[in-house]
Amino acid sequence: MTDTDTDTDTGTVRGAPAARRRGERPAKVLRMSVELPLWRALTGYRILTLLYALFLFALAYRRYDHPLGAAAYMGALTLWMALTWRRTVSAERCTRQFLAADLAFAVGGILLTPLVDSHARIMGGGPTLPSIWTAGAVLGFAIKGGWRWAAVASSFVAVANLVERQVPARDTVHNVVLVWVASVGIGYVVEVARSSERTLARALQIEAATRERERLARDIHDSVLQVLAMVQRRGNEIGGEAADLGRMAGEQEVALRTLVAGGLLPHAGPPGGAATAVPHQAGDAPPGAASGSGPCDVRALLAPFAGRGVTFSEPGAPVELPAAAAAELAAAVSAALDNVRVHAGEGARAWILVEDEPEAVLVTVRDDGPGIAEGRLADAEREGRLGVALSIRGRLRELGGSARWVSVPGQGTEVELTVPKQGASVASEGTRRGKAGA
Repeated sequence: MTDTDTDTDTGTVRGAPAARRRGERPAKVLRMSVELPLWRALTGYRILTLLYALFLFALAYRRYDHPLGAAAYMGALTLWMALTWRRTVSAERCTRQFLAADLAFAVGGILLTPLVDSHARIMGGGPTLPSIWTAGAVLGFAIKGGWRWAAVASSFVAVANLVERQVPARDTVHNVVLVWVASVGIGYVVEVARSSERTLARALQIEAATRERERLARDIHDSVLQVLAMVQRRGNEIGGEAADLGRMAGEQEVALRTLVAGGLLPHAGPPGGAATAVPHQAGDAPPGAASGSGPCDVRALLAPFAGRGVTFSEPGAPVELPAAAAAELAAAVSAALDNVRVHAGEGARAWILVEDEPEAVLVTVRDDGPGIAEGRLADAEREGRLGVALSIRGRLRELGGSARWVSVPGQGTEVELTVPKQGASVASEGTRRGKAGA
């Protein structure tokens, strides 16, 4: 992994110090949490319901049998809220001990109501001292521990309400069931959301690891494997001790291909990515490869490919892409031409056509070779030949683009490479940072 990877569990950027050392501004990554808005909503709910409970108490102050006792509880509840309101802004601050104490304040206020209020008001449906603030204590359990915690906490509140009312009146039962169902439902939703969040975080980690493996496999395919193949071929041509060296290089090439394919392809992109490329003698880097992050004329990178057997056609105006995206596109074209040389033979002709469309850059590589037999691409992928899967299709996928093959046996092959201009800007920046931190 690169040092700009994101910790999807905490929402932090592990590569921030390294980015600062390179003089770059660390990427801003938002915390992935479905719970944070719920905690903030709970904090707001507790504050608003406290104000509502104080308002009800002020209206009925003179009707209490013991108004000073009721005022003492309301004062204690207000002080408790003033000291602890920040405890419900996050899961880390909202501890089990706090939740238990908060629930004790709610249940205590309900049980204290018959001691300070008249029996007639209670039987007439008068509110308890904490009123609907009680639900906040139960919701805290639901968000913190899920539906099981919510069920236990709401049961305590239900028993306290029945004891306070002394008889299971309809409105009391209605309120108790409403709190119980709402808290259990919210707790269940929180558990499902938390599980989905963990699954998403794991998927993002796997995707990031897969993309890094793809990048490394492309580098291996475009460098080490090609050198080993060249050594094998030249050794067989020279003979003698060089032939033994070539044989060993061939064995190492097969082993390395198997290793790369076995560690990468199970996690690679959609099925169908395959490889027809076999070792080639072309340079690893595309001719004229650009560096930096500014715009680059794709024509300047593809023009050096023109030569004996290769015809290059370009528009009259510059065809600009971010430098990193243009270099990746040129490398994909190089891999396509290598396939032509290897599979169509040295005498085959190839044509490169560059088209500058409003939303994308389109490069077509066509040859007059024998074409690709049906199923050959899939077979090559299983064999560990990654020229198409990584050097071509993988590069285009990283840029948000696509690669499409049109081939009829006996009539040549056409490879259509499409790079969206808008997506390439973001993708090339990520590629540049990833390579800088590798």
